[in-house]
Amino acid sequence: MASKTLLRAFTHPRKMSLLCSPLPYSQQTRLISAYGYEQAKALTFKDYGEPKDILSLHTHSISPAHSNLLTLRFLASPLNPADINQLQGVYPSKPTFTTSLSTSDPIAVGGNEGVAEVISVGEKVKGLKRGDWVIPKSPGFGTWRTHAQTTGEGLIKIENRDGITAVQAGTISVNPCTAYRMLKDFSTLHEGDWFIQNGANSGVGRAAIQLGKLWGYKSINVIRDRSEGLEKLKQELRDLGADVVITDTELLSKPIKDQVATWTNNGRETIKLGLNCVGGKPVTAMAKLLSSESHLVTYGAMSKQPVTLPTGLLIFKNIHFDGFWVSKWSDQHPEEKVKTINHVLELYREGKFRDTPLEELKWEWDTQEETLVRAVQGTLEGFRSGKGIFVFGKT
Repeated sequence: MASKTLLRAFTHPRKMSLLCSPLPYSQQTRLISAYGYEQAKALTFKDYGEPKDILSLHTHSISPAHSNLLTLRFLASPLNPADINQLQGVYPSKPTFTTSLSTSDPIAVGGNEGVAEVISVGEKVKGLKRGDWVIPKSPGFGTWRTHAQTTGEGLIKIENRDGITAVQAGTISVNPCTAYRMLKDFSTLHEGDWFIQNGANSGVGRAAIQLGKLWGYKSINVIRDRSEGLEKLKQELRDLGADVVITDTELLSKPIKDQVATWTNNGRETIKLGLNCVGGKPVTAMAKLLSSESHLVTYGAMSKQPVTLPTGLLIFKNIHFDGFWVSKWSDQHPEEKVKTINHVLELYREGKFRDTPLEELKWEWDTQEETLVRAVQGTLEGFRSGKGIFVFGKT
């Protein structure tokens, strides 16, 4: 009788294993197949295009971890705009197309950010063990999947998980790091100095508001005009620490210079930094409000409109127009990235840094392809209650 039960476990159509009780994954009793293979699913693509046209859910097996390899189970993986750009083939960082997932044609796994738990390690793996949480060092890893096998070289270990959720760890390496470095690495801001930013309700924008407040900076925050929920959103950003919240319509209006003079004590308090993720005319309007020798840093182009550089600002005010790409910065400053991540995690623990609004999308083993693809496609559509993030259950 016992042998029949074990046989049923080894031939289960899901993954030839038994999952017991809703305990954390690391505490679950799991019967892997007789050969130790892990069954995995991944959102993959073989050509560039729109998510709904190219993504498919691929099932494959992962061999037992050996030598310097380790097996990961993903816990949380967000859906960032850059992920969509990568699927469309317009993002500088390209995914890895491979046949290593048991396909005849090369495919790539979507997603660039996330956190995973180490569930097994090979005998030559050092510095990582079962139960550790890790995040990818660089984009292109492919995080929209239940499991993966890799070496430790491309991973950052979360050294202290105390008081940190998987969602926080899974969203730490892009938006908070981008805001942190832009506030620190361009203009030298002192307590009482101002910065101005558009896309203020984005993940980066909300992080910049909170970090700026902690460091004594004041902020002017620009959001898109909307017919519903505008005042609620403005108050939400003020509650995070925003000093001023205006719409792009207000930014482009004639009274804006007089209003800024009022906010900045008739210009005696300087606006030394601008952060742009939108592009187009609002950026020019932001630049005109900056003090001499300031920096305007572009890290996104949501409107797909160019940034226009007024000649007078370049000649007479010596405004510096810079770009920032957190992926490139991470590759060039790996130790600083770890320090930045650890600092933000500590701020989470101290209750000084709050999560960005997120729309959690449950990914269980039985979750259908249509549901997952629709979630990715939805990242492109209209105003959202929060950024989408895959949160993995029993996989």
